[in-house]
Amino acid sequence: MRIVLVGPPGAGKGTQAQFIASHLSIPKISTGDIFRANVSGGTELGVLAKQYMDKGDLVPDEVTVAMVRDRISQPDAARGFLLDGFPRNVPQAETLRAILAEHELGLDKVLELVVDEDEVVRRLSGRRTCGQCGRIWHVEFDEGRDDICDDCGGQLFQRDDDKEEVVRHRLEVYKEQTEPLVEFYEKEGILVGIEATGTVEEVTARALAALRA
Repeated sequence: MRIVLVGPPGAGKGTQAQFIASHLSIPKISTGDIFRANVSGGTELGVLAKQYMDKGDLVPDEVTVAMVRDRISQPDAARGFLLDGFPRNVPQAETLRAILAEHELGLDKVLELVVDEDEVVRRLSGRRTCGQCGRIWHVEFDEGRDDICDDCGGQLFQRDDDKEEVVRHRLEVYKEQTEPLVEFYEKEGILVGIEATGTVEEVTARALAALRA
């Protein structure tokens, strides 16, 4: 199966992508993984992408698309793949459709992880990161959590991008970029919304049931 996974920050895309891909025996392909592989491998595209990343700039669409094109052409993706983090907008979705059409292929399903905005804020703004070992804890989900890491005794802190006002801004950006993408796939008849609250196992089960249907 060829699947795209979309959802707001804090919806659990990374976790669900790993579980769903594992269940289906297809590779999970994320833009982050692709960037790291190309940069560490010193590929031509990796060198180009690193120039932008080192300056803190976004990697241009054409570079990202070239990396995705190369990755989904690898042998392990011949039976299908799950894309996480791509496409991020309608132009990228149209480009992906064109790339697959070159091989007379198309997407089977687009899974949208649906979660309430306030729940996303609760999940992300409650995170605390250990300044020593980097482990992430949650003030609500990890009972009895104080300001000290249980693993190493390091001091916990709240990252700037986990602060409520920043999280809400990230959600606004997501809506601007992704709502048109959701509408695009809805018109194509391949969009399926998955309720993303509950345990990881419950959400995975809903996603797999939707794919089987």
